[in-house]
Amino acid sequence: MDSTSRPPAEGAPSSLSRDTRGRGLRGVLMPRLPRYATRAEKFDAAVLDAYAPVLERFGDRLDGLDVAVDLVPRMRLDAATSYWSDEVAADGAVPLGRLVPAGVDENGAPTRPRLIVFRRPVEVRSTDRLDTEQWLRSIIARLVATYLNISPEMVDPGASRDL
Repeated sequence: MDSTSRPPAEGAPSSLSRDTRGRGLRGVLMPRLPRYATRAEKFDAAVLDAYAPVLERFGDRLDGLDVAVDLVPRMRLDAATSYWSDEVAADGAVPLGRLVPAGVDENGAPTRPRLIVFRRPVEVRSTDRLDTEQWLRSIIARLVATYLNISPEMVDPGASRDL
């Protein structure tokens, strides 16, 4: 048995409790708990929570649809734009979500349709968690309705925001 594998002698400081370089005693890190979730993780969970009832209701028709969250819109924006196509859920001139249809990427591979929610524009408009949930329900209802070619009221009758 070499000296590196022996336990420390009784009374000797262990490597877990030494005061290394005067920065305080070492300790056990807190486990990752939900209260330590970042804003992005909380928003992702809120999007999934808002999408879950829609997926439960229209699951067979939404099998090919991917749901994603992006920080900000990555699309050409024109300040004078006051009208958006049905594939964009917007509050005035600011897009809050977008439905990207299936297509072909730059390598020639087929892509699946995606429903994208933009996190920062939604967070800026929300005053609290419940307001965020209402925004998300409305955005998802609008974009899923466009994808399924039905009215948003058929997707989520409780979605109250008019986008």
